[in-house]
Amino acid sequence: MTSTIVLTAEEVRRLLPMQACIEVVADALRALSTGEALNPLRWGVRLPEERGLIGLMPGFLPGRGALGLKAITYFPGNHGSEYDSHQGVVVLFDPEHGVPVGIFDASEITGIRTAAASAVATRVLAREDAGDLGLLGSGVQARSHLEAMAAVRKLRRVRVWSPDPRDRDGFARRESARHRIEVESVASAREAVSGADLVCTATAAREPVLAGEWLAPGAHVNAVGACFAAARELDTQAVLRSRVYVDRRESALAEAGDILIPMKEGALTERHIVAEIGEVLAGRATGRTREDEITLYKSLGVAVEDLAAGSYLLEEARRQGAGVRVELGGKRNKLL
Repeated sequence: MTSTIVLTAEEVRRLLPMQACIEVVADALRALSTGEALNPLRWGVRLPEERGLIGLMPGFLPGRGALGLKAITYFPGNHGSEYDSHQGVVVLFDPEHGVPVGIFDASEITGIRTAAASAVATRVLAREDAGDLGLLGSGVQARSHLEAMAAVRKLRRVRVWSPDPRDRDGFARRESARHRIEVESVASAREAVSGADLVCTATAAREPVLAGEWLAPGAHVNAVGACFAAARELDTQAVLRSRVYVDRRESALAEAGDILIPMKEGALTERHIVAEIGEVLAGRATGRTREDEITLYKSLGVAVEDLAAGSYLLEEARRQGAGVRVELGGKRNKLL
């Protein structure tokens, strides 16, 4: 009987390095945009009084033999506490018999693969000389995005802003030591992005924290924080000024408030989305066309990213003998 491998957050961190995740996520996004993967819209249940929600993200990535889903909860009240706002598991199944083969901590996978997807977008959309990074947010995604940006561009300056000075100051101290580059804690979002050619928004904001007028010509923006139709991190001008790319059109037009709210205002139409990032990777769409244009990657996160990361983790766990093995797959009782 096939064993099910269970991996904790610590094991996921050890077995899933950012550079490896960037490569498997790039392959997954390319497969999604070329019709080689199945990835229905996620769906979920909201708790009373908007305290939180639970969502399911199923999919199938044949190229990696990855069949599975992510079951994830989102509790915004966790921000600033010992708990991540996102909790859950990624579950992989054997695509031949449907036996569960892996159960992995989803918070850690989400933190790594989301930043890895932004790195993929940055690699194909940002200017080659981009290296002045402005981070809006100082939580898990800000941390992983700093690592991801450093993996695809040579950083020469990093500034971080978040609403609580203690959070951003602590982030600056920790990450300066971790990356051996000075991370500046600044007092406003505008100061963080002024003159930056790389901008990552990774906040829990429901109203814009990034204004289009602040963006420098030639900047590339990765927007990952707002993942609901009624929430956005970017104002309308930021989207209008940008050449916009998404992880998946269907998801963006159903859930991306950064795009949907300007559409409701009549400021733009869905044609403002140039392409999915996987279409650029596959050579079916063009990326940056001028050095001075602003590019925007609006990320919601899609199941194939989790499955690609999970598949890599499963391979590494088997190779290294990592994790706990349990017997969950059932066989039919021949006596029945």
